[in-house]
Amino acid sequence: MNTSHANTELHNEIAPLKAIIKEQALTISKMAELIKYYESQLLALKRRQFGVSSEKTPPDIRQMTLYGEITAMEVPEPEPETEQIVYKRKKRKGKREEDLSGLPVERIEYKLPEEERNCPECGEVMADIGTDTRRELKLIPAKVVVVEHAAHSYACKNCQENSDSTPIVKAETPKPLISGSLASASLVAYIVAQKYSNCIPLYRIEKGFLYEGVVISRQTMANWVIKCATLYFFALYELLKRFLLLETLLHSDDTGHQILREPGRKPQTKSCEWVYRTSGYSNHAIVFFEYKETRSQVHPQAFLNDFEGYLHVDGYQAYHNLPEAITIVGCWQHARSYWEKMVKAMPESKRAGSDALRGFNYINSLFDLERKFNDLNSEERFRQRLERSKPIADAFFAWVEKLGALPKSPLGVASHYALSQRKYLENVFLDGRLELSNNRCERSVKSFVMGRKNWLFASSTEGAFASSIMYTLIETAKENGLNPFQYLKYLLEVLPSANTSDLESCLPWSNTLPDYCRVPVKS
Repeated sequence: MNTSHANTELHNEIAPLKAIIKEQALTISKMAELIKYYESQLLALKRRQFGVSSEKTPPDIRQMTLYGEITAMEVPEPEPETEQIVYKRKKRKGKREEDLSGLPVERIEYKLPEEERNCPECGEVMADIGTDTRRELKLIPAKVVVVEHAAHSYACKNCQENSDSTPIVKAETPKPLISGSLASASLVAYIVAQKYSNCIPLYRIEKGFLYEGVVISRQTMANWVIKCATLYFFALYELLKRFLLLETLLHSDDTGHQILREPGRKPQTKSCEWVYRTSGYSNHAIVFFEYKETRSQVHPQAFLNDFEGYLHVDGYQAYHNLPEAITIVGCWQHARSYWEKMVKAMPESKRAGSDALRGFNYINSLFDLERKFNDLNSEERFRQRLERSKPIADAFFAWVEKLGALPKSPLGVASHYALSQRKYLENVFLDGRLELSNNRCERSVKSFVMGRKNWLFASSTEGAFASSIMYTLIETAKENGLNPFQYLKYLLEVLPSANTSDLESCLPWSNTLPDYCRVPVKS
């Protein structure tokens, strides 16, 4: 009896201690997970600050197999039949010759005077036996010239002396670009190209003019750009939008845009620049920028209201409530980036066998296959994707579903993104013309982002709207192999006197554009 009582007392004393130990073990487990999470965040921050920003995968973390599993990635390609082909081709020029082939050449001859051509040994006249030629590039800086348009007027002397009325005829002059200003087509085209193509803000352009002895304030330049965008470029801008929405494959993205003076909004409030562009299979390459006050879904809904087809986008929720006629195609590059960041943030000793590397390798295998499909037509690419790429995607999603990562951990975030975007990511297998990523649009947005780092903001909504028009014309011109400055200059020369029916001849892919608008194609 005494022993039983003692055991009971001992049990009563141990029970609270066991509860404390259990609670502490749970706390230690939670703290270990938190430490693991914060370590991953610290590694990610260090990589962001000190690491390479390129998306190119380093060779040391590329693995084509997934820990010995038999997947579609390991199916060997059939050995192609080989045949010997013998042909002749012209000898390829050196890179320097190719680079200089489109430039004018100014040749300077260096010859000995007649009196110095006698042989120093025998005194006979020496013959010219060839030349030793070297090349250098000479830069001729831009020159600002005042152009005076002097229109002569003519009157009839006979009528002046013998009639009550004297007819006066005045010679025709080109219509001024902006009445009462010094603006010319070449000057405004230069300002626009410098700011929107070369990312130079207006205050630096203003200083550059001062060095040439020309005083043009940045406010005057801004007013010229807004005026020309409104008077001459808006109709062409709208025409490009109409052609864009006729396509069946589009890409879209957005980025921030700060406007200092927006009605009813604070200067610090972020606005949005929406970007829409054609795919690689489009008849005409178009990059379209649209400024809007917010990042709300109503803007892509309104813009794409008449569009029917496939739309490549990132994971932004605003794109998921578009009309039913639009099929959203997700971006595998965005999905891959979550796994890639984890892998690059890991110490090399911990990469092998990690879940982060495994998820990264699944998606990377899709991109490796896609590179092999580059030269295929859309029908064959569609078939190859279903046979070789889709099994990898299915295996990836099945693996992610069983991963069981903590929701807020980097692994959990990567898993959640992949699973939440699954139905959009898998849409790439619906058509061979679709692309695995939205990188095509990301590259188009980059020009705006690089410019924004320099000019920082727009002062007014009119300036923001003009910027959208200018970026649209310049980026579309680049996509069609045009020199932005020459193209804008041509437009400003012809549009002031053009009719609405003439606009199509001014589009960047028009065959009627003068040759000087085109970037020389190297042979």
